[in-house]
Amino acid sequence: MSSNVAPPKESLTAWQRWELGNFDQTKTTVRGSRQGAGNLPTASEVERIHNDAHKQGYDAGYEEGTARARMEALRLHTLVEQLDGAFADFDQKMTEELLCLSLEIARQVVRQTIAARPAVIIEVVREALTQLPHQHAALYLNPEDASLVRAHLGDQLAHLGHRIFEEAALTRGGLRIEAGSSHLDASVETRWKRVIESLGAAGEWVEPVPS
Repeated sequence: MSSNVAPPKESLTAWQRWELGNFDQTKTTVRGSRQGAGNLPTASEVERIHNDAHKQGYDAGYEEGTARARMEALRLHTLVEQLDGAFADFDQKMTEELLCLSLEIARQVVRQTIAARPAVIIEVVREALTQLPHQHAALYLNPEDASLVRAHLGDQLAHLGHRIFEEAALTRGGLRIEAGSSHLDASVETRWKRVIESLGAAGEWVEPVPS
């Protein structure tokens, strides 16, 4: 009957000792591997690691998204300011153009009125004399207007001591009066300038060049 008692180590041959040593070493290695397997993360630790990674990724994405949103908001704000400036310039330009158009229409109306109703100079003379109620005033008129004034107001003006002088440089419908040290410029050009200045505009009365 064979015995299960292992022979003393001293009586083993070199081959037997090597084989036995390898077996023992293998058992130790396996045991160590099993002990190492006990260091693997638990399910809760895996979940925590996953949550931490997710949070870090979310935070990084949130910061990047916030930075992009701020840049986009700044770009839109700049664009809105540029549009506001463009609209303001457009409104100002349109206002100026409409004013210029209105003044040009008014200028044409005045010209047509003077041409169609040359006797309008009579009212101009009467109104001007009320502002200079001095006797012996000198009235300077366009030659054609002077003829009309003489025909309609000649006797009345002569009775008051006023005299009529012709001045070809004056535009029809205009008048200059001198009475002592007083002077009144009621020329078409001066009256027109006062009107447009009251509207905040600037410009000169320009007579059309005869064709």
